[in-house]
Amino acid sequence: MVAVLAVPAAGALLAAFLPSRAGQVAGTVAAAVTLALSVPLYRDSWFSYGPAAVRPWHEVDLTWVPGLDLRFHLGVDGVSYPLVVLTGLLTLLCCAYTLWRAPAPGLSRSRSLRSLAAPGGRRDPASSLRSLDRILPALGRGHTLVALLLVIEVGILGTFLALDLVLFFVFFEVVLLPMYAVIAVWGGDDRAHAARKFVLYTLFGSVLLLVGVFTVVVSAGTADIVALTGGGELSRGTQIAAFVLLAIAFAVKSPLWPLHTWLPDAHTQAPTVGSVILAGVLLKMGTYGLIRVGVGVAPEGARWAAPVLGILAVAAIVAGSLVCLAQTEIKRLIAYSSVGHMGFVLLGIATLTTTGIQAALIGNVAHGVITGLLFFLAGAIKERAHTGELAQLGGLREQSPWLAGLLAFAAIASLGLPGLAGFWGEAFAVVASLDKGGPLWTTLAAVAAVGGALTAAYFLRLLRRVTHGPAVGVLDPPGLARAEVAAWAPLVLLALVVGLLPALVLGMAGDPVGALVEAVGS
Repeated sequence: MVAVLAVPAAGALLAAFLPSRAGQVAGTVAAAVTLALSVPLYRDSWFSYGPAAVRPWHEVDLTWVPGLDLRFHLGVDGVSYPLVVLTGLLTLLCCAYTLWRAPAPGLSRSRSLRSLAAPGGRRDPASSLRSLDRILPALGRGHTLVALLLVIEVGILGTFLALDLVLFFVFFEVVLLPMYAVIAVWGGDDRAHAARKFVLYTLFGSVLLLVGVFTVVVSAGTADIVALTGGGELSRGTQIAAFVLLAIAFAVKSPLWPLHTWLPDAHTQAPTVGSVILAGVLLKMGTYGLIRVGVGVAPEGARWAAPVLGILAVAAIVAGSLVCLAQTEIKRLIAYSSVGHMGFVLLGIATLTTTGIQAALIGNVAHGVITGLLFFLAGAIKERAHTGELAQLGGLREQSPWLAGLLAFAAIASLGLPGLAGFWGEAFAVVASLDKGGPLWTTLAAVAAVGGALTAAYFLRLLRRVTHGPAVGVLDPPGLARAEVAAWAPLVLLALVVGLLPALVLGMAGDPVGALVEAVGS
């Protein structure tokens, strides 16, 4: 299991220090090996929560900081396994994608010329352009981007595998600086603002997470998630305080309404591969942490806050959908759609029922697959049309039928069409809320269902504006490259397979989730 973390870490070093093309190839090979190592972690067994122990399928438990009783404790189960494999897959696809087309550093030529000009503004423009051509390759080579993607992978995988709270916090924070660099160096014209906003929000969440972890560890005398699951010896007041801190921290990362405002800017400015990783798996660190740490370690706090979480979840569903209806830029629309989808995930978690948490888990996986595909497609459209503005797009099915067809498939999968992956998480979240009963939860279920209809509305609006009508601009090139097909095909296949066979995800998580709900005493 340690190899799942060691291989991408070693790959990041190789990618950073080898020459550009060789570094990209080495990093991509490391990503492929990581995925190959993560798949065999599956075991047809179950992960048992109990008052004294957690039994993962595979486990590594080594002394880390003896003086503080901290351990290097890793484990994988049916809750974390799908996310581990999804992380490995998306990282591989993104690294391989850069072999075909590595994004150029996001340095606008006009701004660069101003920075290169002498104070008196008398520098020769031709000389400035030659200087710029020398500087651009140094700012953001493809192998550096691959190295950063692999470091991000280490942080995400470590978060999903950690069974020690302090170790969980360390891995949770590993992704911060690499993702900042991806946005700040390879992003769009407003990348600096988006990167700073991402860092400031994430640092705010990090402080709260650190305080929450400190509260639990000091009160319980241990950082072991195994011993802490079910509340351990923590008092009700401590659990409530810890859960509030942890929930807000995880809400920033997910992000959950109303702490979501960093997300649209980050997605809009990030390069295609950055958006795919950000939406596909990095956001899942927050919702996974809410289940594993928030609900597992502080169940009394989760029960106390459940009604508030449910209300915020439904507010996110409706608000995200309404904002999407007003969006005029394709990546920004997809980014805001994540707010609504994460609302369904939070609604499932808030019910604290087996059905609800199952809905959250399959919703996480489905969102990672479908939204990752959507951002790949949005990036391809923007690269061909040189714009993401919906008003300047149109007639995609006439110019590029295959690209239009894939966009339509991803959109209807995301809006929750039965038979595709996006359906199960949203449907189960509404069912779990209805099963919870009572006026509040019944009302939340009804409003969430209306939010689902609004989701269909904004995706159909997107398709009408982009794929139908007269061609507004010219796509160059109109066809699909083999590298694009290779990167997108696994996600299309997974959206179909998970939609038709949800038991592939739900089956492995059924027993652990049931045991978790029993342990927290919902």
